[in-house]
Amino acid sequence: MTLKPEPYQQICITLADGIVLTGRLWLPEGAAPAPLVLEWIPYRQSDNTAVGDSMLHGFFAQQGIAALRVDLRGSGNSQGLLHDEYLKQEQDDACEVIAWAAAQPWCNGKVGMIGISWGGFAALQVAARRPPALKAIVTCCSTDDRYSDDVHFMGGALLTDGLQWGTGLFTQLGRPADPAHVGQAWRELWLQRLRGLEPPLDAWLSHMERDAYWQHGSVCENYADIECAVYAVGGWTDGYSDAILRLMEHLPGPRKALIGPWTHVYPNWGTPGPGIDFLGECVRWWKHWLADEDTGVMAEPMLHLWQGEALRADASLPSIDGHWVTAPHWPPGSAERSLHLGDGRLLALPAGELPPQLIDSPSHCGLDGGEWCPLDGGGGAPEFQADQRGDDGLSLCFDSAPLQAPLTLFGKATLALDLAFDSPSALLVLRLNEVDPGGYSSRVTFAVHRIVRPPNVAAGERFRLKLAIKGVAYRFRPGHRLRLALSTRYWPMVWAEPGQGPVTVWPASSQLALPERPENCLASPTPFAAPRCAAPLEHQVLSPETTHREVRHDVGTGVHELRMANQRQSIELGGLTLTSSGNERYVIGRDAASAQMTAERKQGYRRDGWDIELRTFTRMGWRQGGLWLESRYEARENGVLVFERDWRQVFAPRHG
Repeated sequence: MTLKPEPYQQICITLADGIVLTGRLWLPEGAAPAPLVLEWIPYRQSDNTAVGDSMLHGFFAQQGIAALRVDLRGSGNSQGLLHDEYLKQEQDDACEVIAWAAAQPWCNGKVGMIGISWGGFAALQVAARRPPALKAIVTCCSTDDRYSDDVHFMGGALLTDGLQWGTGLFTQLGRPADPAHVGQAWRELWLQRLRGLEPPLDAWLSHMERDAYWQHGSVCENYADIECAVYAVGGWTDGYSDAILRLMEHLPGPRKALIGPWTHVYPNWGTPGPGIDFLGECVRWWKHWLADEDTGVMAEPMLHLWQGEALRADASLPSIDGHWVTAPHWPPGSAERSLHLGDGRLLALPAGELPPQLIDSPSHCGLDGGEWCPLDGGGGAPEFQADQRGDDGLSLCFDSAPLQAPLTLFGKATLALDLAFDSPSALLVLRLNEVDPGGYSSRVTFAVHRIVRPPNVAAGERFRLKLAIKGVAYRFRPGHRLRLALSTRYWPMVWAEPGQGPVTVWPASSQLALPERPENCLASPTPFAAPRCAAPLEHQVLSPETTHREVRHDVGTGVHELRMANQRQSIELGGLTLTSSGNERYVIGRDAASAQMTAERKQGYRRDGWDIELRTFTRMGWRQGGLWLESRYEARENGVLVFERDWRQVFAPRHG
């Protein structure tokens, strides 16, 4: 390969089976071999992610570290077909590319991987394959468990974030290669992708229980498979924060963790809360593991965690204060404070005999809950939680007295309770909220549990269960109240499942355990520096992003409707114009069987003489006791329809 003097170059890598992958390579100045960092995702390195890639990987190159951004088989300008997430073929290809890169004259033989979301998953999964040259990874906003703690399901319950993601991925799977990079072969590559399309939701909804489909790629199946060094990064507002704590607890090798107040973004672009010099932290990590430099990164405590306080929920952008705390290991050995459930109260001592309480939330409980993973698809829609008082009023709540002293929750709270229900399964959602003196309620953490009645427990029979709540580091302020809110619905975050009825709980025998911050977890004496990155690739913003989220309620019919619309930022990059838009509609009436979802996505790629438009439509709902999914794909070239196809699938309801 001939190296060029530009800061980056497009390259091709031919795999053993003849498939050619395309990538973008950044090399540091100088002739000495350098360590390499690989990002491995399907999101089109030559256009859709090119601006962000230049800021990330360009920075690494400025610091003496080579960087390579490769489009997976069947994505971007790479050959082949991509059918689904995290396939074995994807991991095989990554191992081959790592070996290829390590053998290049510009590489010192040591490779790292970095990625957020899909790229973070890939880093963990490839690390479990143990390619010899892979020495360290940085995994951001990912999970060790693809079923129990991912965008598809939470605690066994189907998430609508997964429906949104399935719709978006469906659109992406049919995007064309760019003739500016692959020449006239682009059209046949594109038509191959279109002919090979299948809606990802078909596969995901065919596996409603944890089986081999989800176990594949779930590194929790055997943490010991990962031997290289792991830096796990994320935010408390992101959907994937619990996975970071599990990785710190169970991985056998060198590991570090960083959890800030952020959502699904790299920490240098942190939202909400302060952004940090995350790329600088990565460089310290890479130079330690890939260049044998003593940067001090492994002499620091294992975990850096943002301990939040003064959270104020806001659907557009929550605000939160706090500071950094370190922990030497996880779990940190916290002492627990126990609170008992009384008659609408959280008490220091058991309340004595109390009658059982029925939880039977209306179908629209959860409208103020926001999305499971706000902004996971980018954009600026009001996807965060709002003031929780509306949902609290539709839930069974237990409040503490105004706190006389701060209460610091540090880790995973648990609720042990006696309960009963008649249906084969039930949904129980647990929220821990901070309520200020004026009554404003902000969700600090929560959990979703789809509970299957044990086979030896009869309908309506009382049994005991211990339920975990997502981990967090948070300081409740004096004068405020801690609220435990329990509900049997959480729509639209959780897809409504017919047949799940009310739940009876016995407060007097229930206990909330709150792990508190131990003495060995200290306030961080050295806060992170301000964010740095390389200059972005030259581009022009043609139109700004616009977002809209609206809730409607027909008081006559009892129908609630959520509409979301997003017109992504339109940009021009090297003569190519990129456009993207989407809208979604969620509807529910008085019962779960009325739940419906419709979604539309549109993406465009246009330069002189070349105009591609992709449109997808998805509709899902309950009919005749089954879950119906209808999907449609349309592709146009220069205004002419060149591909259209419809899919219809019905899934039997879950029993137990």
